[in-house]
Amino acid sequence: MCPAPAQAAPQEEGEGGSRRSGWGLLVTAGLGGTLVALYAVAAPFVSPALRKVCLPFVPATAEQIQNVLKMLENRSGSLVDIGSGDGRIVIAAAKKGFQAVGYELNPWLVWYSRYRAWRDGVHQNTKFYISDLWKVSFSHYRNVVVFGVPQMMPLLEKKLEEELECNARIIACRFPFPCWIPDRTTGEGIDTVWAYDLKHSRACETKSLEITPKTES
Repeated sequence: MCPAPAQAAPQEEGEGGSRRSGWGLLVTAGLGGTLVALYAVAAPFVSPALRKVCLPFVPATAEQIQNVLKMLENRSGSLVDIGSGDGRIVIAAAKKGFQAVGYELNPWLVWYSRYRAWRDGVHQNTKFYISDLWKVSFSHYRNVVVFGVPQMMPLLEKKLEEELECNARIIACRFPFPCWIPDRTTGEGIDTVWAYDLKHSRACETKSLEITPKTES
């Protein structure tokens, strides 16, 4: 009998095992890379939902945009869109002559907004920032557009009332502010838009009284 074949068998099994091990490493690496890529794409969308006040991305409809522009008629100056999403409100306002700015927490949407503004030829009149709205001061804006959710509106109402000048106009889309009384309303259903002139609010009237010098009779 010849012992050579018996000695060759373990060698063949070792080579087969090495190949299987190599394929396993490739599959594991590929799966790991896919999961990392999915996390990188999904994280900016999921992270806002983990915050105390969630501001999900829901694109504005064409009718909503037109309703916002209607509320901006005869207005001028700077404009900010709080939670600007894919930038369509900012871009539409820029086309009407506003210096428009958008604040959005999702970096993918901000990068896409910048591309859309460049594509539509209004990139010089628009700016988009990756930022948390609660960490930004809106004091130098005369026109404010908000696409909010009900749970954030009371906090945002207080923030804007403290920061904005009395000549500011705030336009709320989809959900109104809880305490302010709108000066104008247009649209129906999800396309409803409310416009608030801050000079008509009680806070502004109080501020005006506080800064008015007293006169002696």
